[in-house]
Amino acid sequence: GGEHGPVTEADLAVNDMLKAKLMAARPEYGWLSEETPDNTDRLAVDTVFIVDPIDGTRAFVAGEETWAHSLAVAHRGRVTAGVVYLPALDRIYTASDSALPMRDGQAIRASGRDRLQGANILTTKANMVPEKWPGGVPEIIRSFRASLAYRMCLAAEGRFDGMLTLRDAWEWDIAAGALIAERAGAVVTDMAGQPLQFNSPGAQAKGVLALPPGPHAEAVARLTAA
Repeated sequence: GGEHGPVTEADLAVNDMLKAKLMAARPEYGWLSEETPDNTDRLAVDTVFIVDPIDGTRAFVAGEETWAHSLAVAHRGRVTAGVVYLPALDRIYTASDSALPMRDGQAIRASGRDRLQGANILTTKANMVPEKWPGGVPEIIRSFRASLAYRMCLAAEGRFDGMLTLRDAWEWDIAAGALIAERAGAVVTDMAGQPLQFNSPGAQAKGVLALPPGPHAEAVARLTAA
């Protein structure tokens, strides 16, 4: 009931619970969440929570299993800890700057593929159109999952060779997954090959690539060709 649909109500309920618990534990941290009106207070502190209460809304609405909670801590622009939890699968991915990336407590490793051609990449059809690739659209096998955070975790555990999105990406969708994928051996940058910066004023990245080193270098070259 009310003015919000059930998904928004679920988003808000999860957001409120997480904010209450996390900010009580670390009141000096800032807060950046999809479901909290943003303000500049977070820019004045060194450390922030970056949270997406429910990532993969369409999957959640459809009763599918591939939606996730995404929680990260960023310190001076870098993510230092991240958790992505998929309740319907009871699957959890974790990493920190001092701990190995894990899925359900078992160490994970990104794909070792050395070529972009033929790689199995999590992305949307809209990302693979010629106008986005001045150096030529790579021939890949395209796969998809609704949650951006989950896509990054699947790249981190090597079930796919990587993921990419060429749309602007909100920090709360990618913060936890970026650290998990990077710690697992993927190269994680924006679409121009630049490092991701978190707790930025606009809270967005210019696309995201999470790929093994060789395919990443080729993707950046194709995306930035003159």
